[in-house]
Amino acid sequence: MTRTVAAVAIAALTSLGAHAAERATAREAQALFERAVDYMNQNGPERAFAAFNDRQGAFVRKDLYVFVIDDQGVYHASGAAPEALVGLTVLNTTDAAGNPLFREMIERTRVSPEATVRYMWLNRVTNKVEPKVSYVRKVGGYVLGVGYSAPRATADDARAMLDRAVALARTEGHAAAAARFNDRRGDFVKDDLYVFMVNMDSGRFEAMGMNPALSDTDALGLHDAAGHALVAEMIAKLQAADEATVDYVWRNPVTNRVENKRSYVRRDGRSLIGVGHYVE
Repeated sequence: MTRTVAAVAIAALTSLGAHAAERATAREAQALFERAVDYMNQNGPERAFAAFNDRQGAFVRKDLYVFVIDDQGVYHASGAAPEALVGLTVLNTTDAAGNPLFREMIERTRVSPEATVRYMWLNRVTNKVEPKVSYVRKVGGYVLGVGYSAPRATADDARAMLDRAVALARTEGHAAAAARFNDRRGDFVKDDLYVFMVNMDSGRFEAMGMNPALSDTDALGLHDAAGHALVAEMIAKLQAADEATVDYVWRNPVTNRVENKRSYVRRDGRSLIGVGHYVE
């Protein structure tokens, strides 16, 4: 089966039962993933495969399911459509953007036991191609994964998160707020939405939810993919106003592609707090 035909087959098969499923969250996907890893470690591959392939079992929830491939890219389990997918070789299958997602899963888990892989895939609920995030782990000679669909956030989503972020900074203080903003599993990092905070006097990041390691690094000299000094523009606009909007080009952490982005920023004390969304 060619990789194009395989991709079409997988997309069609995994759309089965779409209208009966609900969209799951990243936390629900993480919880199912950890439970599946524990189950396979404790019960061994064959018993785990049987459990994961049971579409009425404990490892199929909402639009979440467990999948397992080996190092050759052969499916051994898939809660989406086990009758058709188990035994199928998908090593060279690409996603809707042309990325070899299964090969990436195998290669990433050879370097580190656990990884997060982002790609474009058919959502069984909406029957549309959407960004998807899968948690994958090497378990013995296999790669086990659980993925969730990560739809694009809207302008309203970004503004709502910014409202919550500013309120937190004002009630708990900037240091406590920065710690919350930098928590990748917290309330201020959700799919392609995250909070960033910059000290307007020093020009350094106080928080950066997409990459907390950037905290206390220079933000003022940061340029986007088009050479635009985005943070410098944000700070300049906030010298004369309490809030502003800035457009630029930035990498989307969900699709892993450089895309147009619009960020809403507010001044709180001498800190800039912002949240942006990606614009199609």
